[in-house]
Amino acid sequence: MPLALLALAVGAFGIGTTEFVMMGLLPNVADDLHISIPTAGHLVSAYALGVVIGAPLLAAVTAKLPRRRVLIGLMALFVVGNALSAVAPDNTSLLAARFVSGLPHGAFFGVGAVVATGLVGPERKARSVSLMFLGLTVANIVGVPVATAMGQQLGWRATFLAVSAIGLVAIAALALLVPADHGHGDAVGVRGELRALASGPVWLALGTTVAGFGALFAAYSYITPMLTDAAGYAESSVTVLLALFGVGATAGNLLGGRLADHSLRGTLFGGLIALAVVLALFPLLMSAGWSAALAVALLGMAAFTTGSPLQLMVMEKASAAPSLASSANQAAFNLANAGGAWIGGLALAAGFGVTSPAVTGAILAVLGLAVAAAAYLVDRKAPAHGTERLVASGSTRAYEPSGR
Repeated sequence: MPLALLALAVGAFGIGTTEFVMMGLLPNVADDLHISIPTAGHLVSAYALGVVIGAPLLAAVTAKLPRRRVLIGLMALFVVGNALSAVAPDNTSLLAARFVSGLPHGAFFGVGAVVATGLVGPERKARSVSLMFLGLTVANIVGVPVATAMGQQLGWRATFLAVSAIGLVAIAALALLVPADHGHGDAVGVRGELRALASGPVWLALGTTVAGFGALFAAYSYITPMLTDAAGYAESSVTVLLALFGVGATAGNLLGGRLADHSLRGTLFGGLIALAVVLALFPLLMSAGWSAALAVALLGMAAFTTGSPLQLMVMEKASAAPSLASSANQAAFNLANAGGAWIGGLALAAGFGVTSPAVTGAILAVLGLAVAAAAYLVDRKAPAHGTERLVASGSTRAYEPSGR
């Protein structure tokens, strides 16, 4: 695999660290800025809002630019956002800085996925995407725990300075390792990008992402009370158990990339079925310490098996605008984060029990499987409407009925 994928993984590692570290630093930030923890929780939402807005917007406006330059520019914005977070004097300033930090997130993964697939042969596309996402999953094993500990010992501002430094390393790696002549965006313009995105198959693929990862976050958002109240773990053990989630996510990400190169649809269906089964078994698995630890690892593995297939499917369904579609998939992922947590919270608030968010997640996984099946049926029926013609855009190729 090309070394350029290492540069993309470094950027993904920094992004994954800054996205998830805020959860562990909320008490520290709240104490320092003299705000409540629920108010500090809005900092998580501000970042997610930046991702949702920035992903399609930045991907569209940079569509005609060389992709290496775009990646470096996005990572520079990431560094600025985290540096501003480190020096923010009050909660309002920190909210704005977190929003800025989130803006390049989706576009970086979107453009990075296009670059990654363009660096390898067609038989290794999914694997190349999974290697870029490796930085994101490893961040949950190493980056987030280390950054959280740093914030608790040296102050939360030190954490964001360290993340800014990771961003600078990523900029240097991108400049050195991503080929300068690789990837000028197709000159279709913003309207052309939006037209390519406005199709049923693309939206079905995005809907699968929202439902599938909504299933993950319905459970994962409440994993701590499940581990403490149901499985009987002490709160001090939760950090180690969450690292198991990162290990499972890393294994699932690599497995999904390898399997998807052989069967993209099969890997997606298999991952969603596995996710639904694991979540449905959560009430049983959380009844003992060893099985609860296994459940956390399996949750990460099942969910992230679907990551690379979903990213590649969205890109193929919008072959004329792969950067925008791929970035939109990252926005869908963050919508899943917010929506899944909300739906899981409804089950918890209704008094269905501490493991009820996982059962709710299982239902969402089945919904994701239904949407993926609908997308499959649409693809099977599409050639009946006309003669197939090959549509190619860079390294991404897809069959589309003529007359559309």
